[in-house]
Amino acid sequence: MWYRIRDKFLKSNWQKADMTTDINVRTGQTGTRGVRKLRDNSSSSNSVKKIAIVGLPNTGKSQIFNNLTGKYSLVANYPLTTVEMNKTKCLIDGQTYEVIDTPGLHCLYIHSEEELIVRDMIFSEKPDIILQCFDANQLKQSLTLTADLLELGIPMVISLNAIDETAKKGIWIDSAGLSHTLGVPVIESIAINGLGTKDLKAAIGKARRGKSNLQYGKLIDDGISAISSELPENIPFKRKIAILLLLNDPFLSDYLTKEYGREKVTQLAEQVSRFKRQFAGHLGRAMNNKRKHWVNELAEKTTRKQKIAPGQFSAAFGRLSRHPVFGIPILLMVILIMYLLVVNVANAVAGLMEHALWVPVESKIDSLVTVQWLNDFLIGDYGVLSLGLANAFLTILPILTIFFIAFNILEDIGYIPNLCVLTRRIFDKIGLSGSAIMPLVLGFGCKTMATLATKSLRSKKEIYIAIYLIAFAIPCAAQMALNMSILGRMGVKAFAIAFSVLVFVEIAAGVVLNRILKEEERSDFLQELPAIRLPNPKAVIVKTYYRLWWFIKEAVPVFIYAAVILFVIDKAGILGAVKNLLSPVMNDFLGLPVQMVDALILCMARHEAAAGLIIKLIKEGQLNYIQCIVAVTITTMFVPCFANIMAMTKELGARRAITMAVIINASAFLIAASLNWVLVGLLGQ
Repeated sequence: MWYRIRDKFLKSNWQKADMTTDINVRTGQTGTRGVRKLRDNSSSSNSVKKIAIVGLPNTGKSQIFNNLTGKYSLVANYPLTTVEMNKTKCLIDGQTYEVIDTPGLHCLYIHSEEELIVRDMIFSEKPDIILQCFDANQLKQSLTLTADLLELGIPMVISLNAIDETAKKGIWIDSAGLSHTLGVPVIESIAINGLGTKDLKAAIGKARRGKSNLQYGKLIDDGISAISSELPENIPFKRKIAILLLLNDPFLSDYLTKEYGREKVTQLAEQVSRFKRQFAGHLGRAMNNKRKHWVNELAEKTTRKQKIAPGQFSAAFGRLSRHPVFGIPILLMVILIMYLLVVNVANAVAGLMEHALWVPVESKIDSLVTVQWLNDFLIGDYGVLSLGLANAFLTILPILTIFFIAFNILEDIGYIPNLCVLTRRIFDKIGLSGSAIMPLVLGFGCKTMATLATKSLRSKKEIYIAIYLIAFAIPCAAQMALNMSILGRMGVKAFAIAFSVLVFVEIAAGVVLNRILKEEERSDFLQELPAIRLPNPKAVIVKTYYRLWWFIKEAVPVFIYAAVILFVIDKAGILGAVKNLLSPVMNDFLGLPVQMVDALILCMARHEAAAGLIIKLIKEGQLNYIQCIVAVTITTMFVPCFANIMAMTKELGARRAITMAVIINASAFLIAASLNWVLVGLLGQ
């Protein structure tokens, strides 16, 4: 997904799509905040039908998307994995479909920006089929969304996912009875293993409109009908829109104003107000109570549970992971295990690969290529093979492979959301609470995705603080792995010092921003906690493969381009002049060798490339203990990757994003210099 995100920023609208092309889009705002439209410039014919995959967060939507289409969208056991819509075309039983993977949706009454994206897609694109993903562990919550979707009158199919987990808990869900009551196909599935995919594909051709038998009472139903009759003739989903008007949906009036004009919306608002005056009591509460009764009755009718359930180790582990006392040792143990894997396994593998694969090749090229400039171009300090390909494949790739396997296991277990709960007290002190916690923690996976996830926040202050902290001292997964590798060569004490400094400056930055930015209303702390699950080995391997493939596809060309650019400016004398100019800053201010200028330049392209160069400097003995710690600290805090800068620009605007990047870089230099002075004073090196 990382390279697709980059492409999204570089290409306007959508690319032309064929049967083998993914389209990853984020809907753009047009006119008002409440109106978002998807623009499709593809040449799809009328025979192409649209399937919208919707459901609560973390119910297996992306996995179902992967199973149906044969494409790959990132899957993990926590909410906000999907923050944008992902589209692709595929054949199912001879019919061409455009399948749409969407962010999580709780109901059609909108509470967040990502939910608004999904609803506006449904309203504007009018999909031919809605495929709702249920997590069998969250049957009632899923049925609440089903009640909304049935009122749209769009043919539906339901994928009842994770039934293996409910079976282990002694819970049985009558899928046939659920199908009969709702009037739509209900397919049992274990999506992570691909089970049920064949039946789901067959059911898509049999999708039909469900039985919307939810009644709110004669007075309310009459009011809904009256408002529906006043809506413009060409408006879709009249009954649902009338219900949302009665519930005072915060975004709907903007949508209707854009489509049908302010005068019509004013008339509708007056009619809604007249009806509410006639209704004795709280209208929204009354409607929600009816919906709740419908959900409870249906869940009770279709669910059977053993009186004696087996013990749940996973639930106990989840509680301990977020416990204020026991959660800290568990977190430290997780970090220690990942550190040992990177230092003792990944570094050893990288060393063996370099010795077995690169050293013979380098020696052969050195003996065969006698033209000095060509020799330098291939295997010199800025060689396209040495700094480019060998650095990427033989130094970086083995480290990322081991780290991603461990990190993907951690994701699929479901540990990340529990970590959010554990750290919420700290985040609350720096002006972040509620839904802001999850994007910040997601920054340890991918900063770009985490930045895009901040659109779910309602407070501008929280958005600004979260984006700043994500870009500042949080290392993404790839950088975390390489930092562990670099510091592991100096010992666990160096690792502890560097990461303690990064944690301290991150918290300090949050405290400062919390004090200087204007206070706004913040969201309540509501964190969805997925079940703790044993990771599926196949899913972990597949996700590791795709993450490594995305790294190769996106980063390796950057490694090569960076090597060529450095080679050219070095031969032209420009790099030497820059180093002479910055020598006082690097040597006297930061205490680093002037060769670190190369690493800072590479940081602007890819932090992984800079990390590879730092590893090379360590091997050559050009970085001592203190310099290694300072180098890791400054490169972690230095300008974020290009994709993240584009995401910052998208969320904040160009001026604020540039200002933030300048402040972050200035802070990185000052903090790194201070750290150098302190360490030299304490350790005397």
